[in-house]
Amino acid sequence: MILRYDLPKEAENKISLSSGEKIYYAVPFDIDENGNWTKDSYIVVTTLKIHVFSAGDVRTFSISDLESAKAEPGVGGGVLTVKMNGQHRVLAHYSSGHLSRYAYVARGINILISGRFEEVISNEYEKICPHCGRVIPGTKTCPKCSGEGRFLGVFLKMAGPYKKHFFWIFFLMIMAAVTTLLNPEVQKHLINNVLKEGGDMKTAMIFLVLMFILSVSIVIVNVLKSNASARLGSKIASDLRGQLFEKYQKLPLSFINDRRPGELLNRITQDTRYISDFMADVFCNLFAVFFIFIWDVIFMLVINTKLALITFILVPVVSVIMISFRKTISRIFHLQYKKNDDVSSDLQDVISGMRVVKTYGKEKEESDRFKAVAVDFALIQKRNERFWAMFDFIVSFLMGMGVVIVVYFGGLDVFEGSMSAGELYQFITYTLLLFQYVGWLGRLPREISRLTSSLERIYDILAQDVEEEASDLKEFEIKGEITFDHATFGYKSYQPVLEDINAVIKPGEMIGIVGASGTGKSTLINLLMRLYETDDGRILVDGVDMKDISRRSYHSQLGVVLQETFLFSGTILDNIRFSKPDATIHEIIKAAKLANAHDFITMLPDGYNTYVGEKGYTLSGGERQRIAIARAILPDPNILILDEATASLDTENEFMIQKALERLTSGKTTFAIAHRLSTLKNADRIMVIDGHHIAEIGTHSELLSRKGIYYNLYNAQIQN
Repeated sequence: MILRYDLPKEAENKISLSSGEKIYYAVPFDIDENGNWTKDSYIVVTTLKIHVFSAGDVRTFSISDLESAKAEPGVGGGVLTVKMNGQHRVLAHYSSGHLSRYAYVARGINILISGRFEEVISNEYEKICPHCGRVIPGTKTCPKCSGEGRFLGVFLKMAGPYKKHFFWIFFLMIMAAVTTLLNPEVQKHLINNVLKEGGDMKTAMIFLVLMFILSVSIVIVNVLKSNASARLGSKIASDLRGQLFEKYQKLPLSFINDRRPGELLNRITQDTRYISDFMADVFCNLFAVFFIFIWDVIFMLVINTKLALITFILVPVVSVIMISFRKTISRIFHLQYKKNDDVSSDLQDVISGMRVVKTYGKEKEESDRFKAVAVDFALIQKRNERFWAMFDFIVSFLMGMGVVIVVYFGGLDVFEGSMSAGELYQFITYTLLLFQYVGWLGRLPREISRLTSSLERIYDILAQDVEEEASDLKEFEIKGEITFDHATFGYKSYQPVLEDINAVIKPGEMIGIVGASGTGKSTLINLLMRLYETDDGRILVDGVDMKDISRRSYHSQLGVVLQETFLFSGTILDNIRFSKPDATIHEIIKAAKLANAHDFITMLPDGYNTYVGEKGYTLSGGERQRIAIARAILPDPNILILDEATASLDTENEFMIQKALERLTSGKTTFAIAHRLSTLKNADRIMVIDGHHIAEIGTHSELLSRKGIYYNLYNAQIQN
């Protein structure tokens, strides 16, 4: 999301920056103090001041005079207020399109007020194009404002690694064009020199053999051309799928969570398939069509200039129709592809949550909901196809009229003797080719629209900024000392979930994490798992900033057991080995024994080769949990994270898993979230999260003696 817009010259000239002062935020507001729409009004925040530009006037506030800032949402918009001398002052009114933007700005102002100079960064997409005001359809840039040259640039970027393949296809296109254009010339001589003049059989056979050779050549060249294009399309699609999947692995979770699964899936499957189809069905003829079209026009002018000019009258008419509807075609098919994403996403949601659907007996409701989405997509598709059928009919009708005109006026020229029968036949053939390719070009906008949409969506993912790890990041054996140094984080950086977290965890220490729902316990372990990076402050591992440690090195020494155990579709052996792909069978069995999983695994018909379905639902909850513990044990990690590892289990399974966890946590730095506080009695210390901060930290007995938050939570559980 843009937090620093380009300012108008008038506003720029009124800002005088002192030494060391920087502009952090410059955002527009579009409603004046009377509730009317306004333009060229901006809030500019520097490291020292806030400037409010509106109607040519400027108001300036010093950051040092402010106590706080707040972005308050309302109906249809919001207001940015600051507190000065105990009173609130309104700086700007803005519409709903700027709600998130001003939340970031308010957060940034509050950081400056606190005396820190960290700049708030937004990784959110712009949902509304700042230039044309249109909704951006899930891509990084606005398709309308990206310019016509964007498609060519993206296509050339895609084609870059395959230059040799494209050269071979271009050569075959030229050969196809040459053989196609030569055939009517031979047919003309056959008619004039043999059929009309009564030539001998030998001459006829020569022309027939030439026609046969050209016809066979056309077939062979077109087959080679189509095969080469199809193979290249498949290779490009395959490579793009690989690149997209690899990029998905590198993208932050915040990006993945902001997108629907069906949308992300379609970019790998359908969008790449569209590219493959375009190469096989359209590109293989693209340059051949242009080549034939140009030479076709030249030959028609050479054969009969007057007749050619009469024929060409319809070409501009058809071209104007195609150009007039080009943007409409692009718009309606963009919408169709977007609705297709909705269908795929809803289908993905229902299939993934089928257990919940069946549990609550909601099959009928979900079927009706999906049908509504599918019907919506079908209506859009039907409307688009109806439009396309009418468009195609008009173009085809005009081209048919062109052939009738050629036959009529060309026939008159033959009767008058100014044109031979062979030349008329040749001219009609070229006319048919001309209108055939004009019709083909008329259908091209639809194919280009689909390809453009697919390329934009694919390269929108590939163009996402990913922070590549530096080659000099540290790799070392972790002892397990964890230090939180003023760590602050929010899934939206303007809304911290954890703020100013400070704590030092000793190597081998077990830390229990407790607190009410929504206080940030899971967020804390998400930071420890490096699924997210802190917005402010640091997390140190053995005195080294976590950001300076190689991810591969860190994660190879990290073990995780979550409440919602996820198993991949595959064998039990594969699931345990996932954390250490090179593990031997003996190491896997040892890990399974430590996790109290070996006995039940060996009782299964296929033992360790037993196939578990999606998410492992063919196993019980306790069995899945013990396999997850074996997976965590296998690499012998130095840091362990346990998120409700025994929640929702029966007493027997909980006992088995608790025994396994005791062996697992021995001598390792461990962070354990638990709602059942009795399971944390043996923790070295317990950390209580409340109000986005560490409210209390100490041993079980120490926290009870303080009679604070932990004391109340513990007593509430005992009483229940």
